[in-house]
Amino acid sequence: MTERLFVYGTLRRGSRHPWAAKLAASATCLGEARYNGRLYRITHYPGVVPSTQPDEWAYGDVFELRDPEILTALDAYEGCGPDDAEPTQYLRKLQKMTLADGTVVEAWMYVYNWSLENRERIKSGRFDEVES
Repeated sequence: MTERLFVYGTLRRGSRHPWAAKLAASATCLGEARYNGRLYRITHYPGVVPSTQPDEWAYGDVFELRDPEILTALDAYEGCGPDDAEPTQYLRKLQKMTLADGTVVEAWMYVYNWSLENRERIKSGRFDEVES
């Protein structure tokens, strides 16, 4: 089974974050995709929650993982590893997203799991368009 990961914030292509470089070194980017969800600014990073509204999308990149073991390291980075206190800030879930060519794929993604009260919604669905 091919492991894929959808990223929508600091791990996207072009990010200067060190973990973005680690992901790029152990995966192949399949390109941009969109996920039916609402994107929020948490602080200097975003969070996404699922949506059922047809016009609410979060945009990111889908990577095909050459080394699925990187997910364990990314779980720790995202605060949802086995040593993190419950409830964790994110949950890694297998979700469906649509690639730029219209193909629907399943990929792991980190879904935000804490309260969104007083968090700014990013209606464009693109965190890279928001000033950090």
